[in-house]
Amino acid sequence: MVLNNVCLLNSDEAVSINITGEKIVAVANVLNSSDDAFQLHFDKALAFPGLINSHDHLDFNCFPQMGNRVYESYIEWGNTILQTYKTEIIEVLKIPEPLRIEWGIYKNLLAGVTTVVNHGKYLQINKPLINVLQKTQNLHSVEFEKYWKLKLNNPLKKNKPCVIHAGEGTTVNANNEIDELIKYNFLNRKLIAIHGVAMSEEQAAKFEALVWCPQSNDFLLKKTARVAGLKQRTQVCFGTDSTLTSNWNIWDHLRKARELGLVNDTELFEMVTSIPASIWNLDSGIIENKMDADIVVTLANNSFNSFYSVNPESILMVIQRGNIRLFDESLYPQLKEINFAFRDFFKIEINGAYKYVQGNLPKLIKDIKSFNSRAIFPINTPALFSSYTKG
Repeated sequence: MVLNNVCLLNSDEAVSINITGEKIVAVANVLNSSDDAFQLHFDKALAFPGLINSHDHLDFNCFPQMGNRVYESYIEWGNTILQTYKTEIIEVLKIPEPLRIEWGIYKNLLAGVTTVVNHGKYLQINKPLINVLQKTQNLHSVEFEKYWKLKLNNPLKKNKPCVIHAGEGTTVNANNEIDELIKYNFLNRKLIAIHGVAMSEEQAAKFEALVWCPQSNDFLLKKTARVAGLKQRTQVCFGTDSTLTSNWNIWDHLRKARELGLVNDTELFEMVTSIPASIWNLDSGIIENKMDADIVVTLANNSFNSFYSVNPESILMVIQRGNIRLFDESLYPQLKEINFAFRDFFKIEINGAYKYVQGNLPKLIKDIKSFNSRAIFPINTPALFSSYTKG
């Protein structure tokens, strides 16, 4: 497959991206004329690495945002919602977990995320449409994870990074929690903190990385991590958290982060591409020869202003490891001409734009609503049909 006439961020010349199997094999400034790969031609389109969402709870994305005030910490929020939103929580948990997980994957895919790092228990997922990373040891937090000290110092886990919520609050106790975590890391495990709102620069130096979730932090705490300083002492990548505390659309999160002015445009871009690829040891996050073909093509130009204006409706194509997972209806004629296998693709509508997505997403939504009729989704689904029969 060859993607022709796409621009890259901050590059003046259009390029062709040649993909073979799961890998990028060439990025050239000329039209590719190879006869052994199908050609796709774009006009005024931007190609960038598939986004890497470094923090989500895939099974929690059928929940609405829960919270009605500013909280001091995740502890206060967690204890409060169990009482205040008890009925709503029970209703969502009636939805079978596999359905909730599948929607969590689609939530990311529709927005151009090709890799998501799931936090929580290990989830059984059959052939996900995006990369789901579950290779780390996940602990919830110092407060809510039972026997966290024993789990952290399990010698059988020594060579795995430990990912844990830390410093998610605005109190002295939230800062002390980070100190306690550092103190009891007897095996000197690689620690990856999530949120770090209360984290100091001195504490940051003890961590392999920090996952920054500014929109979730703003919703709960009206404050976020001081990443302008923390990024000098540790690696910082980007996460959305689940819809319990944030919007489904990662682009809204990125715009929120940009508004805060704590990092520059390049740094923020790298927090969802090359930096997490390094942290999680992935062959992605950059469009180069021999890298995984995780690529998003969208209606945008090569400026950061245009990039940060992207929304799911402007995405033209999402490719995960060389496989087209989503495409805009404007590309249907080209794909039909090259006999693309439409059989598993179904049509959806996002804010007036029609997309074809792999897998029966309309049926998934229908199934979820059969368990919880009040479930709300950011897309419309026409009557069930696949693109190869209806076009």
